[in-house]
Amino acid sequence: MSTPAETKTDSNSAIPERKGKDPLAILERALISRGLATHEDLNRARLSLSAANSHGSNPGASPSGTAFLSVLVDRGVLTTAQSERMTREIVSDTPKRIEIPGFQILEKIGRGCMGVVYKARQTSVERVVAVKILLPSLAKNPSYVQRFVREAKMAAALSHPNLVSVIDAGSASGLYFFVMEYVEGKSVGERLLEVGKFDEKEALGIALSVAEALQHANERGLIHRDVKPDNIMIHRDRAKLADLGLARPTADETWALAEAGLAVGTPYYISPEQARGEVQIDIRTDLYSLGATLYHMVTGRPPFQGETSSEVTRQHADFKLSAAPPDHLNDKISSGFGVVVETLLAKDRKNRYQLPKDLIHDLKNLIAGQPPDIAQQSVSEFGRLREGDSLDEADQLLELQSEIEAKDLRIQSLTQWNAILAILAGIFGAATLVAFLI
Repeated sequence: MSTPAETKTDSNSAIPERKGKDPLAILERALISRGLATHEDLNRARLSLSAANSHGSNPGASPSGTAFLSVLVDRGVLTTAQSERMTREIVSDTPKRIEIPGFQILEKIGRGCMGVVYKARQTSVERVVAVKILLPSLAKNPSYVQRFVREAKMAAALSHPNLVSVIDAGSASGLYFFVMEYVEGKSVGERLLEVGKFDEKEALGIALSVAEALQHANERGLIHRDVKPDNIMIHRDRAKLADLGLARPTADETWALAEAGLAVGTPYYISPEQARGEVQIDIRTDLYSLGATLYHMVTGRPPFQGETSSEVTRQHADFKLSAAPPDHLNDKISSGFGVVVETLLAKDRKNRYQLPKDLIHDLKNLIAGQPPDIAQQSVSEFGRLREGDSLDEADQLLELQSEIEAKDLRIQSLTQWNAILAILAGIFGAATLVAFLI
């Protein structure tokens, strides 16, 4: 099976742009994000299906997801078991009839691990919105319903232009749903499929938008836990962070203990502490995932690849492994940008940015053409560099140590002067005695 590390797309085999109504767009994004297929695998499967359709009874017809998966199995890209699982999760298990009072469903636009997202029209105000519906198979389980409702409530508690906002939530005809603002645009994941990699200027703008969203979430006591290309929407001059399906309150110990030992997150972008199933995690886990996302954006590949998702997860968790510097893989990005990404990807979270506003500080420097001045420095070295912030315990100890050393130097100096004065006094006394005797 091909792996993400082998992904290569040239001008002669570029994947055509996938439109929102393309029945295979969601399936392809799922295959790429899970590391089950490469861009080239999907492109060749498309060509095979197109050739088959041109000789069939219905030339020009859009291929079905089932037929597409069958071609991938025939080509050895997927195993039969993988194809069957993708059929259950992506191709099937979506509501066949959707009736939500006040909303007219227009088209399917996305699919996550828990729900399907549709473009819809809110008839009362003639507004286009997005409606996320819990998968029918999961709606039978009260714990999934609780989790789905919890996601809606957490999203509704946030209000920031760089976060997808929630408008309403409820249930109807046996379906659980919540209504969100509709973001006209594409996700970073979709753009990666089209362009391969981003230039530094665009990546900086997206990074700044997401960092500001994370700062707002952190101030509200939430961690996202699933920052990745597919969860970042590009809308006009800004990016919006979406999907709080894995989010949780930072200080919720009961929730944290319930997930102890579980690797919660997406393998390509998961932080080391999430990969190890640690209980105590904070906003720095999202900063690592943003670093992995930026790495993918500018190099065209995630920081770590592997044959299986568990292999990728293990590499993130291993403190002995480091990803190749991004500016070594793409010489068009600046060394300053590379340093920022490497700081975000520090395996030891003490060596990462400690807060999103630290990252924002450096990103604004880069956008202004200045080098980052926080990246790769320890907290004690840069003293957080934020006006009005108090020194932390480490800084206070270093400051005290400096004062002690200064006092020691002064004492040594005084001691030396006392010794010199004593010698001079002795000489003066001896001279006086000689003069008296004479």
